[in-house]
Amino acid sequence: MIFPSDAAEAERQGALLLDVREAEEWEAGHAPGAVHLPLDAVTDAAPSFRGQQVLTVCRSGGRSARAAKARAAAGVDVRDVAGGMTAWAGAGLPVIRDDGTPGEVI
Repeated sequence: MIFPSDAAEAERQGALLLDVREAEEWEAGHAPGAVHLPLDAVTDAAPSFRGQQVLTVCRSGGRSARAAKARAAAGVDVRDVAGGMTAWAGAGLPVIRDDGTPGEVI
């Protein structure tokens, strides 16, 4: 597990921030630089994550914890963002829409 501020720093240093929420949640707002891949698609993409640090995030932490556990079992260097996007936004970290305007966590 990694805290949001540490996750933001790890992302700046090259870690992949993987947002596993559903499309409507992503569209409402996400972390800049995050990659969107809904939870049900994470398993199929696992091989592409090998060799890089992956940080999983969802709204509050439940789905991303499941994704992190499954990816760790597949040999991926993965950490779950504690508290999800709710904690991310609560820490004052940016949440944007695809067009760059301010977003919200739903």
